[in-house]
Amino acid sequence: MEIKDIILHFVFSFIATAGFCIMFNIPRRHIIFCGLLGVVSWFMYILLHDPAGEVIATFAATCTIVLLSRIFSVIRKCPMNVLLIPGIIPLAPGSAIYYTAYYFVTNDMEKAGEYGFLTLKIAFAIVLGIIVVIAVPVSPLKKLLKQKAEKKK
Repeated sequence: MEIKDIILHFVFSFIATAGFCIMFNIPRRHIIFCGLLGVVSWFMYILLHDPAGEVIATFAATCTIVLLSRIFSVIRKCPMNVLLIPGIIPLAPGSAIYYTAYYFVTNDMEKAGEYGFLTLKIAFAIVLGIIVVIAVPVSPLKKLLKQKAEKKK
């Protein structure tokens, strides 16, 4: 991947995530962080897509975004969902859903089933990534952040 492609991926994933935030009235003070989480999720996906496959790349990117959302929500004192949902938007299986519907309408049931199953696997990877990271207790994270804040004082 060339540097031009990397810059374009960075810019468009940030714009897409920030646009989602604006459309759904995320508070302005969180939009930049949400955009950066969208960029991180997309880059994790791109880095892992070729060696690991689409579903594993989605799972790993989701785990990363959930972890970062939990950390940023404690630091920024906001609900985790405010940061998590926009950060996952670049991972949504939009093209797979589109192709499922397209092949269904054109009566190519084999391809429609293929893309439908891929859509379900990606959605399951996103849900499983959220569950895995949320299952880790947040209290040690809060204690660690409080200790660092007290040391700074």
